[in-house]
Amino acid sequence: MFINASLIVQMIVFLILVGFTMKYVWPPIIKALDERAAKIAAGLSAADKAKAELAGAEAQIAKELAQTKAESGKLISDAEKRAAAIVDAAKGRAEEEGAKILAAAKADAEQQVSRAREALREQVAALAVKGAEQILQKEVNAGVHAELLARLKTEL
Repeated sequence: MFINASLIVQMIVFLILVGFTMKYVWPPIIKALDERAAKIAAGLSAADKAKAELAGAEAQIAKELAQTKAESGKLISDAEKRAAAIVDAAKGRAEEEGAKILAAAKADAEQQVSRAREALREQVAALAVKGAEQILQKEVNAGVHAELLARLKTEL
């Protein structure tokens, strides 16, 4: 019978040990496991949230990059248009300046031609007077015959 009493005592000690463990040991272990599970769940949700934010940020970056490319293309296009306009304006100014220079050169040439004609008239008038002197064998007075000489100049 000693075995039965020993078995019963062992069962009582085991039950006391199980009760003690259930009351004092298991709650901190369960609490630690629950906290650990909560931390893991929070970490997983934070990782999912970070992945979602990363995807959103990548989409935003792609959108802004496309917008920036479009804006830079527009700026380049505008700059090319402005450059073409500046070149056209410079060509216009150069053509105007060339026209002015050409007109001034024509006017100068006309003045020189006019002066040359006038000088030629003077020389022809002088030659005509000398010719008339030689024909008449006497000197022609330019002051007396000024009207005649003026008519001769205009006819030439």
